[in-house]
Amino acid sequence: MTTVISVVAALLLIGVYLSWTAGRLDRLHARMDAARAALDAQLLRRASITQELATAGVFDPAASMVLYQAAHAARLAEDEQREVAESELTQALRAVFAERAQVGAVLDAPGGEASAEELVAAVRRVPMARRFHNDAVRAARAVRRHRTVRWLRLAGHAPFPLAFEMDDEPPPALLEPLRGDGSATH
Repeated sequence: MTTVISVVAALLLIGVYLSWTAGRLDRLHARMDAARAALDAQLLRRASITQELATAGVFDPAASMVLYQAAHAARLAEDEQREVAESELTQALRAVFAERAQVGAVLDAPGGEASAEELVAAVRRVPMARRFHNDAVRAARAVRRHRTVRWLRLAGHAPFPLAFEMDDEPPPALLEPLRGDGSATH
């Protein structure tokens, strides 16, 4: 009789452990999905602000065209090409805002200060959102690598989590305070 009780207790403990692991994996997948939605929102915001600035007549035609095309491509990119398109938008922003004079041109335009603040906020938030997403992916991958999870297929049919790798280094000119008086705008 004690053997039966021991076996039932062991099976109950294994069941609790497997249920806890499956629940944890489900929470990690939900966290990863939420982080991806936040990243998508920040990337879309950055592309929208960039397109708005590109069409505002602040820059010379070549710079406006480069920014507009990169932002447009980033907004319309399919999932397989998204990382490349977003990296190209980052590179276009760095090229256009390589000099502090371009930031000054935006600030001097009507409504430019608000646009510049939005762009600065967007280029600062994208790396953070990407980091949060990739941290969630890393945590989910760590749990999914466990033998028990793989053998018992506790992840179900969920696709293997993939990190979002892109160039997200913001232009240095946008990271400086927006006004020359030393006051940051946010």
